[in-house]
Amino acid sequence: MTITKAELVKILHSGTDIPKEKCGKVVEDVFELMKEELERGNAVLISGFGKWSVNPKNPRRGRNPQTGDALMLNARKVVTFKCSKKLKESIN
Repeated sequence: MTITKAELVKILHSGTDIPKEKCGKVVEDVFELMKEELERGNAVLISGFGKWSVNPKNPRRGRNPQTGDALMLNARKVVTFKCSKKLKESIN
């Protein structure tokens, strides 16, 4: 099952006395905070769950799949996630 933001809001609302609108704001605020920190290049660590971090990727050679022409792909940043040992153990 995929969990959407709407599903998170519903789960949070059903488990608390907090109004649904406030639950929605809390979920949105948490994701916005995480996004802002990653944009600044900072890692986001949620203890017992995992860590998101921003890593640089070097420029590299590639090719256009339609024409087969070689080209250079620019350097960029990617977000990676590493799950915690605790989460990995609970999954396995």
